[in-house]
Amino acid sequence: MLDQEQQAVRAGAMRPFMPFLFATGIENSYPTILGRDGRVQRVDEMAKTGHYDRWREDFGLVRELGLEYLRWGPPYYRVHLGPDRYDWAFADEALAELQRLAITPIVDLCHFGVPDWIGDFQNPDWPELFAAYAGAFASRYPRVRFYTPVNEIFVGATFSAQIGWWNERLASDRAFVTALKHLVRANLLAEQAILSARGPAGTFFIQSESTEYFHPESPAADERAGFHNQKRFLSLDLCYGVDVRACMYRYLVENGLTPDEYDWFLQTGRRMKPYCIMGNDYYWTNEHSVPAGDGPITASGEIFGYYIITKQYFDRYHLPVMHTETNLADAERAPGWLKKEWANMVRLKQDGVPIIGFTWYSLTDQVEIAPELTGHGLPLAKCEAYNRVYDQHARSG
Repeated sequence: MLDQEQQAVRAGAMRPFMPFLFATGIENSYPTILGRDGRVQRVDEMAKTGHYDRWREDFGLVRELGLEYLRWGPPYYRVHLGPDRYDWAFADEALAELQRLAITPIVDLCHFGVPDWIGDFQNPDWPELFAAYAGAFASRYPRVRFYTPVNEIFVGATFSAQIGWWNERLASDRAFVTALKHLVRANLLAEQAILSARGPAGTFFIQSESTEYFHPESPAADERAGFHNQKRFLSLDLCYGVDVRACMYRYLVENGLTPDEYDWFLQTGRRMKPYCIMGNDYYWTNEHSVPAGDGPITASGEIFGYYIITKQYFDRYHLPVMHTETNLADAERAPGWLKKEWANMVRLKQDGVPIIGFTWYSLTDQVEIAPELTGHGLPLAKCEAYNRVYDQHARSG
């Protein structure tokens, strides 16, 4: 493994030669939820969109669009059958077809769920198990260069352990911190395993993460909004080894993160950071309105927009940026949204932010679960349901 100075030199030498990654994606989320009948069920987006039956057609559509990059990954819960046990059949066929079509995958290894035999994100054994999976994947598919080891860590921890909708379905700060530290640890250990399997040359980790902002409704709400505006950074702070504000360190430690664990995140995150590209996901639901007191946090709609919020994240992490997710469900307004997001990204690049890619997400429709369960699945949680998180489960900080 290269030392930190060598990594920085290596990363700096590689980035000027990075092609622009104009991409689309195929949603591969699979959280478990509790149905109205009291039974646990898995919401597999690839199954709901028919991708398992029509994946060759879907890949062909990517090629017809003239795109050379695709955010895609095999369903982790179907592949990882047990410790050191994997079913690679679907991944073998799909990745061979992407290679034939000259489409470069950005491989999404974990998207909001784990195999049944692992349980959920509260399992302390999961990070090491996932790292073994990531290493085995990289060894089997050495041509894969771009990875999102764990997608949207902040969202995954929030929906699973802060508001009680997915997977472990817990709703406490301690459960949130536990899920957060396990997701980040899994991400970092997976990065190490991938680097060990395929080497550092040409390997990049695109950490797709939801970029948020909380607007105070009045001066009396400043402190509360400020807490949430620090909390939004926690997943990337730990992934990149950034020392958090004192209020966030206290929050983490009071809810189960030990000082030794925190030190490990700082050290490991800093070692992995030179291999990273910051992926910023932005939807109109990413901005929130915070009242004074303990009233519900609600949707604000787009106020700052992608430019301002991404600039905040860039100023904190100083990494190359890829716009890794955006869309609008309204078909008539979607072209205007695409034009605006592109313009925001171009302006960022002109103002000195190293933008290396853009993603319209996703290629296929994104299908909500059954109407009686609306609001507790994905991906429409990225639209109206996402802000109901704060309506129903506001945290005062």
